[in-house]
Order: sequence, then C-alpha cells, then structure tokens
Amino acid sequence: MVPLEAMTRALNLAWRGWGRVHPNPLVGAVILKDGVIVGEGWHAEYGGPHAEVGALALAGASARGATVVVTLEPCAHQGRQPPCADALIAAGVHRVVAAFPDPNPVARGGAERLRSAGIEVELGLLQRAAAVQNAAFLHALRDPSRPFVALKLATTLDGRIADANGSSRWISGAEAQAFVHWLRAGFDAIAVGGVTARVDDPSLTVRGPLQPRVSPLRVVFAADADVPPGLTVVKTARSTPTMAIVAPGAEADRVEQLEAAGVEVLRSGDLAAALAHLRSLGVGSLLVEGGGRLAGALLAAGLVDRYYWIQSPLWLGAAALSATVGLPSTSLGEAARWQVSDRRSLGEDTLLVVDRD
Repeated sequence: MVPLEAMTRALNLAWRGWGRVHPNPLVGAVILKDGVIVGEGWHAEYGGPHAEVGALALAGASARGATVVVTLEPCAHQGRQPPCADALIAAGVHRVVAAFPDPNPVARGGAERLRSAGIEVELGLLQRAAAVQNAAFLHALRDPSRPFVALKLATTLDGRIADANGSSRWISGAEAQAFVHWLRAGFDAIAVGGVTARVDDPSLTVRGPLQPRVSPLRVVFAADADVPPGLTVVKTARSTPTMAIVAPGAEADRVEQLEAAGVEVLRSGDLAAALAHLRSLGVGSLLVEGGGRLAGALLAAGLVDRYYWIQSPLWLGAAALSATVGLPSTSLGEAARWQVSDRRSLGEDTLLVVDRD
C-alpha cells in the first residue's frame, strides 16, 4: 500500500468519530511498514485518545522506522490528551504524511516539532477531501460569528419538496432516511421552518444505530410564533432542548404558550442575527431541513455553506411546493458555481453534496 491509498483509508476511518468528537475534528491515522498496514486508529470520542495514539498502540514496536499517514497535522499541545507529535517522536517513526496543516492556533506546530526531531513531514496529500470532511471545524476557526450552516432537502426530479397538499412523507426512501439520521448526529442543532413543523410534525431527533454524544438542539424558525402545542417538538421540549425563533412582533399569547411548554423563544427579525445568537449558545453547526421559504431566505442571504440534496425518482408537477421560495434570479454568467464534494446512490435516491466555498 502506498501513502495515497493509506490516506484514503485514514479518511474512511475518521468518519467513525462522526457524532462523537465534535467540536473536535474528525481524524484518522494509518501506519505503514514496508507498504503493509501495521497500525490504524481514529479519534473516537471527544476527550479520548487521538487517532495517532490509537494507531501507535496497535503497531507497537513495528512503528519504529514506519510511515504514519494521518488526516490532520499531529497536535503539539497538551489538552485533554498529550501532544501526538511527542508520541510519534517517542515511537521512532521515520515519516509523517498529513492531509492538511492544523489551523487551530492552540494545537498547531506538530510538523515543526517532528522535523526538529529528524522526522520527515509531508503536508497536503488529499487536503481538499480532508477539509471537506472537517468543514464545520474549519468554519468555526475561520468565521466564529455564526454556525456552519448545511441545508438538507429531499426533492423530486422537478425540484419539489412536497405535493400540492403540502405532504412530503415520504419523498425519499429508507436508505436516504437512514442517512439523514446519521447526518443529524454530527450537528449541534437541527432546524425547520414553521410551516414544515406544522405540516410534517417532525421530531427532529436522531434515531438509528449512531447516537450523538450530545443531542442536537431543535430549532423552529416561525416568524409568527405559530408552533401549536400539539406538535411533537413542543410536547417534548422539556426533555429535548427546543428553540423557536420568532419575529419581534410575534403574538404574545403564542410566545407565552411556547415558553410555558419549555420552548426557549428568541425574538429576531434577521436571520444573520438569529444565527449569531445560536453561535453564542455554542451551536457550531446547524442542519436545516426545510421548508422552501426558510431555504430560499438562507440561500438569498448567503448563509448556507453546504447543501445536501437528496433527489428521488418521481415527479409532482407545477402545483407542488418548490424547494426554494423567494430566491432572487441571477444571470448564468453571475451565478456562483458551488463545488461538488460528494455524489452517490442511497438506494433508489441520489445524494449530491455541494459546498459554497
């Protein structure tokens, strides 16, 4: 096995920490000796051993003189765990290949420490893939003013998220639904618009084999505060943290009813300000699951960083509900082209993931 293959393996291993390590980054590591894997590991739990340490433990004495392939530059600081750079030096490795430099000003510096110890260091192998994997982590360092915002929509072939009666259950199939629950586990908060909350009555919880370390905050964007007490998110607000973001002039009785049920209410007439408030509460990543008005407003304001598009093989026609409402038109020459980060099948459905930057 060559380093390129090992880095692909390390990236796959890193995903095993999804939902369990954030706000830390996802990291995977593979140790090669004479082209053979002698150790591998991943960051599995927030506060737990880092990927390199797990790989070194498996490799044992075979790590001496070996090549370590890791998806992030080994850390050089003492946090909840000791510096990985020091562990690699003590193990006597010969070479370290990392996907991208650690952008965290507190943790970076491992490459320099390794080189000072006589270890060869190479940075940049499959760097974009590693950056895509840790987009929310990188966003938090680049723009701490608001969360990393991902929009997830399941649509028909003609771009509809619900039929003419407003029904959207279920456009996508079982495999896509399982993927969405896995996806939710890696976000700090899950949001929908008020209409979607009223029509679909979603629970906005993670259900499946992967349970997140911290359950995501549930957020309903409802300017008019029309979030009836019979909805699941309201009835369960005392057991699962829930927030409603309403307009400053929202009806007082509705607001009081929500607060009496245990829903935290934020009055905000501006999406950017609402997102900034969520960030101040520790929400580093937000998954928005519709509806069309909220999706269109976020896109129009330039507040969406990633789009998970699940496309299902059916048509609903012109009277059905559009995936984005109120998105201003632009010319082909002025339209921003997003970057494709992933494309694959989910049963009969198709997943396309695109990033704005």
